[in-house]
This record gives sequence, C-alpha cells and structure tokens, in this order.
Amino acid sequence: MTSANPARPLGTGTARRSTQTATLAEIAREAGVSAPTVSKVLNGRADVAPATRTRVEGLLREYGYRRRRAESSRSPLIDLVFHELESAWAMEVIRGVENVARDEGLSVVLSESAGRLTPGRTWADQVAARRPHGVILVLSGLDASGQALLTSRAIPFVVLDPAGDPGDDVPSIGATNWQGGLAATRHLVELGHTRIGAISGPTRMMCSRARVDGYRAALETAGLPVDPALILPGNFHHDSGYRAGLELLRSPDRPTAVFAGNDLQALGLYEAARELGLRVPEDLSVVGFDDLPVARWVGPPLTTVRQPLTEMAEAAARLVLELGRRAQPAAGTRMELATSLVVRSSTGAPPV
Repeated sequence: MTSANPARPLGTGTARRSTQTATLAEIAREAGVSAPTVSKVLNGRADVAPATRTRVEGLLREYGYRRRRAESSRSPLIDLVFHELESAWAMEVIRGVENVARDEGLSVVLSESAGRLTPGRTWADQVAARRPHGVILVLSGLDASGQALLTSRAIPFVVLDPAGDPGDDVPSIGATNWQGGLAATRHLVELGHTRIGAISGPTRMMCSRARVDGYRAALETAGLPVDPALILPGNFHHDSGYRAGLELLRSPDRPTAVFAGNDLQALGLYEAARELGLRVPEDLSVVGFDDLPVARWVGPPLTTVRQPLTEMAEAAARLVLELGRRAQPAAGTRMELATSLVVRSSTGAPPV
C-alpha cells in the first residue's frame, strides 16, 4: 500500500540527481509506486493510471533516466514516420530505409502523423510499446516530452529532412537545399532568363525556405532584381503548382522561367502552361527539385535538382542503428548530402 511507502517530495532528490543517475528502484520509491509499475511505464504498458504515469515520467525526465541496453529487449523493427504518406517522394525514402533494414534482418513499420509536423503523444506511446531498434522521423520532429519518452527507453531517433531546426542535440540528415536552389536559378540565368518566378513549398519548412533563399541569392549575384510578385507559396503538391502556375503565367509581365520547389509542383506548372497554350521550353522553362522517377518520363523530361532521397534515407537508417549500438548517448549529429542539377529538356533560352 502506498501509505507504507509514502512518496517523497520531488525536491528531496535534487542534489543527488546532479551527481548520479537514478536506478529504477529509486524512482519507484520517490514516486510512491512499485518497481514493476515503473517498468510498465517504461515499456509503454496501458495498465497504469494516467496520474501515476505522469508522475513517473516526470521523475524519469528529471533524473535523465535511460534504460541500460541490456534491459531493453528490442523488436526487430525500425519505425518510419511521415507527416504525410502519399507521394513518390515517400517511396524513395521507404526504399532507402528498407535497403538498410533488409541487410540488418529488420522490418520497417510505417506510420503517418496526419499532416502534423510533430507526432502526438499516442504515437510516442505506441512506439515505446513496440520497442523498435530506432525511429526515423521524416519532415517531422518530436516535442520535449516525446524526446524524453524515447530517450528514457533507450530508443534512438533521427530526423530526416527536418522541417525546422531540430536542435543541436537531435541527430538529423538533410540535403544542401540552398545550394540546390542556387544551382537551379543560376542555370536559368545562364540561359539568358531575366524574369524568373519561383513556387515555394510550405514556408514553415526549413528545406523550402532554403531553396527559395538559394533562388534569391542566384538572382542577386547576377545583378537581377528579386520581385516578390514572382514568388508564390505552395504546398509541395501538384495542385499548388497548377494554381500558382496559372497565377504567374496569366500576369501581364509573366516570367519566362520558373523554379518550382519540387517535381510535383513542376508537373502542376506543366499543366497550367498547357492550359494557357504555352510550350515547354519554347515559351516557358521549368526546373523542379527532387529528381523523382517521373521527372524522366514526362514530356518534355524535366530539368531538376537531384535530392539523393534514397541515399539520405539509407544514411538515416545506418545512423539510427549506430546510435542504438553505442553504450553512451552521443551528441547530435547533423549531416547534409549534396544536391546536383540534372539538365534535361524542360529548359532553354527565353523566347525572342
């Protein structure tokens, strides 16, 4: 009974926390519960009262408690979570993670956070219960409670292509988005274009902002003005490329070239140009970003910036498994893989 083992005030362990790591038994005593109850919380079991779970997890965070590797019986899984799972872009990422998982004898669990860039607590509880070898979050991140939950259970995680700044202590894999935007726009400038539009991705995403910043830098370096009216926001989907394309191409002083924030938006721009009777590249040059397989198949084949999605996913999978093998947690690792311009038939000199 709890009356025979009363909970200590939370402040009594403060000095000890600064000098040593608590054991599971010490956390149980301070929470006023049994060690098996703390173990249930660690293992994501549902049969714990919400108030008790909250109290125990607060102490786990305060102590910075991490399960020893020997305590953790891991499932042969890698958790891969997307904020949206509905495009060829996602398939390239899945392929990369599965390449590594297959070699390691692991399976991949896919989940979607329903468009949220930070998965909810229910998702984190489910992951804790599965006890995978690691978690890869694509274009997503974790809030402080989610990070603490996975860390306390010795479940490593890596953010792939982070939407925002993941923080210095969060391992992440990305691409040279700014360089890609620079290369795409510089290519159009070198072809002779002086009025170049841009269709960005979501402004809340770091990769999208970096690509547009590279676009701006290329124009400024060439001595060309950056016209805000030529930069329209999108959402990385075909429909936003189509809508933004119509707006750009219907303007009285329309651009002769457009840098689209990704290949899907570039394909939407193709559709808008066809609807308005414009030819690519004779009347309009188009550059995309990603180099998805469809970029080679469309007519005309799309000039685009290759983002090494499969290689990025492979690097994220190798990193999360390496973090799981280390006896001690490592400081955040940030890696960017190089982008490269792939010139095809959708770009040419501006119309005379």
